[in-house]
Amino acid sequence: MTDLLHTVFGTQSVLVGTIVPFLIVLTVVVFVHEMGHYLVGRWCGIGVRAFSIGFGPELIGFNDSRGTRWKLCAIPLGGYVKFAGDEDVTSSAAADVKTMTDAERAVAFHTQPVWKRAATVFAGPAFNILLTVAIFSVFFALYGRMISDPTVAEVRAGGPAAIAGFQPGDRFVSVDGDKVVTFADVQRHVSARGGDALTFVVERAGKEIELTATPELSEQEDALGNKVKVAVIGVVTNLQAGNVRRIEYGPIESVGQAVRESGFIIARTGHFFSRFFAGREDKCQLGGPVKIATMAGQAASQGIDWLIQLTAMLSIGIGLLNLFPLPPLDGGHLVFYAAEAVLGKPVRPAVQELFFRAGFLLVLGFMGFVIFNDLFAC
Repeated sequence: MTDLLHTVFGTQSVLVGTIVPFLIVLTVVVFVHEMGHYLVGRWCGIGVRAFSIGFGPELIGFNDSRGTRWKLCAIPLGGYVKFAGDEDVTSSAAADVKTMTDAERAVAFHTQPVWKRAATVFAGPAFNILLTVAIFSVFFALYGRMISDPTVAEVRAGGPAAIAGFQPGDRFVSVDGDKVVTFADVQRHVSARGGDALTFVVERAGKEIELTATPELSEQEDALGNKVKVAVIGVVTNLQAGNVRRIEYGPIESVGQAVRESGFIIARTGHFFSRFFAGREDKCQLGGPVKIATMAGQAASQGIDWLIQLTAMLSIGIGLLNLFPLPPLDGGHLVFYAAEAVLGKPVRPAVQELFFRAGFLLVLGFMGFVIFNDLFAC
């Protein structure tokens, strides 16, 4: 009986320690995303009928003075803003514009100029990216950043760097034409370029030498203890005192660094997906809700700072994912608005419906793929 109780309560503890942090992180990210839609929509003069965190039956809610229903629903895996004139949470038109009153037409989403609709839709992903920038800004302002000089202390025998002719004491100047200042800059360029021949410029004995090496995948452990595959060339820097130092940033500098860091994540994400669809990335690098929940539990066990950093990473990830040009994602809506701006009229409803159905199937297939990865393949 004692063993059974330990098993039951131990399992409950693991579930609580995983699911609760996951729901907290997801709720924050979803709230910020939907608040972007809401605030810009209101600024554009569009009426808002509902702001929901979660789907399905309403658990709690209230109506504000503008007639918006704010609610928390039973299935906490997303959210939505329902604008005036929407038939459902996908923002399809509820009625023919001709049947609306002048007052309804004035605040309906679908009667607004295309730029207002596009701005309202784009605001959700944009707010996710801004949340990441805000979190990084605070962390840089509070803690600064630990850096090490881009100097080679050791070259792994038989590795790509050794084959290319790297030597201890070499100092990196640039990678594929991009100047590097820290060893982390070198790692960033290399880690996502497995199988790509990269051109390195290093300083050796006062002279600049050009070397070419092709990074290879190596299984490593990340800060949370997960096994990940990253590309390496097989060099190590000196992590002793003197080569590693902390850089402190003021408020303005921290924002600049946060923007730079976010820009790097965006660029790397785009590069990853381009390689992924070309079959050049490990499918296990893509994580679904199960993997994210596991990471949330791991981050929470390390402290609130880790959980906040995971929130930043998930926020920018969801923001970028929503910009994919696939209906029913925000990016899919933006494609139709761009077409409308070029054509001078909306895309025919039949064409929109066709693309929305195809896009929905693709998104559903992608979700199934990452969940399968989480549970069985990786």
